[in-house]
Amino acid sequence: MQDNDTSPHTRAALPLSPSLDPTMTDAHMPRRFRPLSRRVMWISLLAMVLGASVGVVARVLAGLIGLVTNLAFYGRWSTEFSSPAGNHLGAWVIVVPAIGGIVVGIMARWGSRAIRGHGIPEAMEQVLLNESKIPARMTWLKPVSSAIAIGTGGPFGAEGPIIATGGALGSLIGQWLHVTADERKTLLAAGAAAGMAAVFSAPVSAVLLSIELLLFERRARSLIPVAFGAVAGTCVRYAIEGNAPMFPMPDIASPTFPAMVAYIVLGLLVGVASVGITKLTYAIEDGFEKLPIHWMWWPALGGLVVGAVGYVMPITLGVGYDNIAAVLAGQVGLAAMVSLCLLKLLSWSIALGRSIRASRRWCAWRRSSPALRAHSSHRWCSPSKPRNSRMDCCHCSARVLPPISFPVC
Repeated sequence: MQDNDTSPHTRAALPLSPSLDPTMTDAHMPRRFRPLSRRVMWISLLAMVLGASVGVVARVLAGLIGLVTNLAFYGRWSTEFSSPAGNHLGAWVIVVPAIGGIVVGIMARWGSRAIRGHGIPEAMEQVLLNESKIPARMTWLKPVSSAIAIGTGGPFGAEGPIIATGGALGSLIGQWLHVTADERKTLLAAGAAAGMAAVFSAPVSAVLLSIELLLFERRARSLIPVAFGAVAGTCVRYAIEGNAPMFPMPDIASPTFPAMVAYIVLGLLVGVASVGITKLTYAIEDGFEKLPIHWMWWPALGGLVVGAVGYVMPITLGVGYDNIAAVLAGQVGLAAMVSLCLLKLLSWSIALGRSIRASRRWCAWRRSSPALRAHSSHRWCSPSKPRNSRMDCCHCSARVLPPISFPVC
């Protein structure tokens, strides 16, 4: 029997003529690729089981959000997803997000501080600094706290919580089984991708997001399991809720050249606006850090602002998926759209700024740890290179794990 390394048809390069195959074998032509091992098949199987489980968890999270929303704003027991905008609480709506903030603050102080962020930076933190090991309690603390925060009017989406929950479940499975740190990272990313796919019915986008934010590599050994996990999560969504898109799109005419130019200009403007929004959020974080009260009460203070904005414009409360669908359907006028953008930005930035992001904690750790400061020799972290201190922490995090070959941010 011929050895696999020298047997025909096992190389990436094929001869021009089949008759030349024995000649290439006799010449011991080097193999240009290694076939995937059985270990990858095992991880892919685990990712499929994980993806299906996360798909169910995503549906449970949506039900929890619906339950809290109905109890807080309508006083009824129902898991049906509904918008808080139709409530009849009057001025009492201002205290509802504050009450939710108090509950979340208590859970963060005596449960886990990691629930204070929106999910994605915390998952990145565990990949970079803790070999993708997420505490088991995060598998229930994050969805419950997120359901309370969103259900009481928090202007957040479900993508962050389900990424954190799916990643925590994948990490937990990786800690139970005998897998390497890279394989555990793959399972974490597969759980996160499955959650995104199950919530938004977008498996391709979920895989790309996981590659960019969690995997930090484009190898088949990790890409294939993540793709299988996303497909499994999507299948569960189709089985439970059908295959309808998350946001129905109306018929759109083919864009003309002026329209394409307008799209490019719009993208540039939104990119500039995103930088300003990021700086605004950081400034709000700095303001909360200067308050002479314990951070446990920050969510309640932010909740008061969220409630006040929601009293003025109720559609700013909650996830806002109905707003997106209405905008796509052309049911929102220009003036109403501008008002919604400004007030939602105010509500969202304060609600998000009341918590310390994982990137901020990473910056503090890097400054205080000699081992982490040693990574400043990386070309992204040259001491002579002027840069923003907050972006510096993201650039330097590319040196934490060997498999990472490009900056995180």
